[in-house]
Amino acid sequence: MSRKAKTRLELFGSYTVILIMFVIILYPLLWTLGVSLNTGSGVYGASIIPENFTLEHYEWLFFDPRSNYLLWYQNTLIVAVSVTVIATFMIALTAYAFSRYRFKGRKNGLYAFLLLQMFPVLMAMVALYILLNTVNLLDSLIGLIIIYIGGAIPMNAFLVKGYFDTIPRELDESAKIDGAGHFRIFFQIMLPLAKPILAVVALFNFMAPFMDFILPRIVLRSPENFTLALGLFNFVNDQFANNFTRFAAGAILIAVPIAAVYLFLQRYLISGLTSGATKG
Repeated sequence: MSRKAKTRLELFGSYTVILIMFVIILYPLLWTLGVSLNTGSGVYGASIIPENFTLEHYEWLFFDPRSNYLLWYQNTLIVAVSVTVIATFMIALTAYAFSRYRFKGRKNGLYAFLLLQMFPVLMAMVALYILLNTVNLLDSLIGLIIIYIGGAIPMNAFLVKGYFDTIPRELDESAKIDGAGHFRIFFQIMLPLAKPILAVVALFNFMAPFMDFILPRIVLRSPENFTLALGLFNFVNDQFANNFTRFAAGAILIAVPIAAVYLFLQRYLISGLTSGATKG
């Protein structure tokens, strides 16, 4: 087989795999969108291309007084934004300390981060429930935010620390010669150069409250405190509830803020800001 034919065969195989994955990802999304535009409330008899196109389910979510969808959306945004800002900042501080400083317990701390990544948060649900109940933060968005932040630090600090290690230490030393302190180096040198990895961490932290169901299910009790995942679940789980079309409409709208944040951070996700960084 000639080299040219081999290259074409490899390209054909690559594009075939991409096409298959694209269909696997797109098909359920199109079904969800189609169900949300069908009349009625059940998924049985719905089609991916609605015969009678309707937006009544979206209107119900936004305008019906019996719907708490906007309140759930607000709660989820509050949790997502709080976790994104606070957790990303704390992760950056933690990673900076482990990357640039040498202190007693540093090695054991890194091992602890690796060990914590091996166990899912689900294993600590009972302990977290008891802890939140003890400090009167059960059924509270603040308690949920604290758990998300605490879980995000060990999962991402090691990742950001590895990125900080790739930034030349000569930049720190040059800044110290110019009289810069530790915080000035962190804010004016390390953070700007680490925007790509921080953007990835921020995106993951923002997505978690929209996608997670188990943790809010355990922590939250009052319908006015529900997040989107928990609130939408009740559309198809409550007794006599069969609102699959409304469930689908609400699920489709979850993608809006996630897509907006992704598009905003895209320029950082695809750029290597550390390349060619030198002391001027």
